[in-house]
Amino acid sequence: MSGNTFGTLFAVTNFGESHGPAIGCVIDGCPPGMSLSPADIQPDLDRRRPGTSRHVTQRREEDKVEILSGVYEGRTTGTPIGLLIRNTDQRSKDYAEIAQAFRPGHADYTYLQKYGLRDPRGGGRASARLTAPMVAAGAVAKKWLALRYGTLFRGCMQQIGDLPIAFESWDHVSRNPFFAPVADVSHLETYVDSLRKAGDSCGARIRVTASCVPVGLGQPLFDKLDADIAYAMMGINAVKGVEIGAGFASVVQRGTTHGDSPTPQGFRTNNAGGVLGGISSGQDLEISIAIKPTSSIISPRDSINLRGEAAEVVTKGRHDPCVGIRATPIAEAMLALVVMEHALRQRAQNGDVDPPMAPIASSFL
Repeated sequence: MSGNTFGTLFAVTNFGESHGPAIGCVIDGCPPGMSLSPADIQPDLDRRRPGTSRHVTQRREEDKVEILSGVYEGRTTGTPIGLLIRNTDQRSKDYAEIAQAFRPGHADYTYLQKYGLRDPRGGGRASARLTAPMVAAGAVAKKWLALRYGTLFRGCMQQIGDLPIAFESWDHVSRNPFFAPVADVSHLETYVDSLRKAGDSCGARIRVTASCVPVGLGQPLFDKLDADIAYAMMGINAVKGVEIGAGFASVVQRGTTHGDSPTPQGFRTNNAGGVLGGISSGQDLEISIAIKPTSSIISPRDSINLRGEAAEVVTKGRHDPCVGIRATPIAEAMLALVVMEHALRQRAQNGDVDPPMAPIASSFL
């Protein structure tokens, strides 16, 4: 199956299945000499892993990462870095019944039509479990970018279902299972509990940002930084929409207010989301993604079986009532992989000289 590698200079090849013995990735192109250990990667995997609260799937996976290659005496060698995450809590019997039918909203039908066969256990390659290796690779990119430029990646939930979430502080994000930037999440807990009891699911809106991004990353035409960001975000399971900066709100803005006016102290606004003409401006990258409702739910739904006959599908097993709850570290990782790729492209094109951190772009009023 093609389409399993993301990036060119920092290339991440993802492998494995949801219910196979292991999942993982190979990172090719990581610069040599950076200190790297599982302790640099594990915290982000712990943020994404299942079973961390009653509001997500109760599949119990430790998601302990193993570094198989590319590191010698604690430092990257410049050769491919092999990362392995073993599956330890598969329950394939939950998928025996749906092997003969198609779950509405899932990839069952398209995988079978494309390849002539499919792995129904947990969705196989279509499972959100395959985002774990990308989170691991993103942690490596995050470390290099932090050491080189001081770049910081953060994300939070902006909305779950029909409940918008006001932003209070980044400090709250790590203190609740929703990655919500608010102190009180009791109303979110009640909402998700009701969804689970009803056998239903909902979508979510996630915000992800990057600060201390160098000026000049990206190309003016087909390799625009924002185009690659959108491509990366759409590669995340269940993502159905991407906004950069003001996004669709740009439709109702006027030219007199949409353009981000520069001043000697910095830009006044950031409607562009940190990208102008496909090239980073040095402002924070601002991205929002829309995540659809979980397709695997226990409520009966109409479908067809492998013979094309009408069938009713009930998806048993352990599933997230909202896959968006665990999506924040995934979005952060994919953004980090894009920035890493473009940082290495900049070095390749202009020599090993860092792009400027222009004072005008370092902040906005």
